[in-house]
Amino acid sequence: MAYQILVVDDEKLIVKGIKFSLEQDGMEVTPAYDGEEAMQYIKERPFDLVVLDVMLPKMDGLQVCQQTREFSQVPIIMVTAKGEDMDKIMGLEYGADDYITKPFNILELKARIKAILRRSVKKTTVEGPVKNTLKARDLELSFDSRRVFINGKEVNLTAKEFDLLELLMENPGKVYSREKLLDTVWGYDYPGDVRTVDVHVRRLREKIEANPSEPKYIFTKWGVGYYFN
Repeated sequence: MAYQILVVDDEKLIVKGIKFSLEQDGMEVTPAYDGEEAMQYIKERPFDLVVLDVMLPKMDGLQVCQQTREFSQVPIIMVTAKGEDMDKIMGLEYGADDYITKPFNILELKARIKAILRRSVKKTTVEGPVKNTLKARDLELSFDSRRVFINGKEVNLTAKEFDLLELLMENPGKVYSREKLLDTVWGYDYPGDVRTVDVHVRRLREKIEANPSEPKYIFTKWGVGYYFN
C-alpha cells in the first residue's frame, strides 16, 4: 500500500509542489491549510508521516505537534521559515522527529521523508508474551511491535526516540558521537546541528529514566557522545 502523507502549509503553492513531487514517488498526499484542519485529519485518519509548517492560521504547527503527541507517535517533520536555532529546537521539544527550513530543495525534503519512512514501522497490537526483545533491568524493547516498556508499563516514544534507543541498546557500552548518531539514526547527511541529538536524548531520558539528571541507562561521555549502560 502507498504511504499516506499529510502536508500542512497555508501556502497552497508549496503544498501543491510537495504533493506533486511525492505523488511521483507513489505516495498518497492529503493537503491541509491550517492547524485546525490538520488536527481533524490526524484524529480521523492513520498517516505514515506529517509534513507540518510552524506558522499556520487558527492553530500553529507547534500546537498541532504537541496535541498530536498526546495520542499519536506518527513521524512529524516541522517546516519553518525562521532561521533561528531556537525555533528549530522548539519543534523537536514539542515532539517533532525532524525539521527543515524554508526555502528548501524538494529533493532534500523527499530524502528526509524516505529516510524516516524506511525506519518507521507501524505499531501493531501484540497479544501474549512480547517476542524478539531487548531487556536491561526494568527496561524492555520489542523490535516487532516497536514498543518500549518500563516495569511492564508501556512508554510512548516517537519514531526517532525509538530508533535512538534501539541503536544504543543493541550496542551497550559503545560510545557514539553526536555526528555518528545523526548519520546513523537520521539516515542521511544531516544538515542540522548536533543539538538535535541532545534534544532527543534529553526527551528519551525524561521518558525512561526514573531520575533524568542521574541516568542509569543512557550516559554521556563528556566531549565524545552517548552510550547505553
